[in-house]
Amino acid sequence: MVEQTDLGAALIGGLIRAQLGLALRLGLVVAIGFGALPVLFRVDAIAEAAVLGIRLPWLILGVVAFPVLYAVGWLYVRLAQRNEDDFLELAGD
Repeated sequence: MVEQTDLGAALIGGLIRAQLGLALRLGLVVAIGFGALPVLFRVDAIAEAAVLGIRLPWLILGVVAFPVLYAVGWLYVRLAQRNEDDFLELAGD
């Protein structure tokens, strides 16, 4: 039982910090990316542009946003799993 020793507690604390850091970094990327959209939409050339009769801001929000969020979620799961694998390797299981 790794978690019953001081070393185990330190390893688990490191894993928790790594997972939290990863979540905060990716959350910040998403917040900055989507937070910049209103500023981007204030540019007349972008706000008035249309593709297939649909304005570009609506296409970005309705079509592009979901694959981006899916990709960030996929990346988070992949990197979180790597953190857990590294923890298990250090723990010796």
